[in-house]
Amino acid sequence: MSFLVEENTAERRFEILVDDALAGFAAYAPRGETLVFTHTEVDDRFQGQGVGAALVRGALDQVRARGGRVVPQCTFVASFIERHPEYADLVAGEP
Repeated sequence: MSFLVEENTAERRFEILVDDALAGFAAYAPRGETLVFTHTEVDDRFQGQGVGAALVRGALDQVRARGGRVVPQCTFVASFIERHPEYADLVAGEP
């Protein structure tokens, strides 16, 4: 199974493709260089396979690479960051 995380700026979300099929997304609201993550969704067919974690990891890695920050309003993104403190430095205060 191959994962690819891409940003869809038109839809304001990061999307994950699993073997070329759209498997989920993490929606955000941009606030300057900060992205406020508002909702994460993974298709039922891909539940329990690590797709959500791969999606969030890929999105946060892309934010880090461009020097951005995040506000994890989405509980899934917030829980991921709590479990992976190596991403805690990306968390900004409320914009």
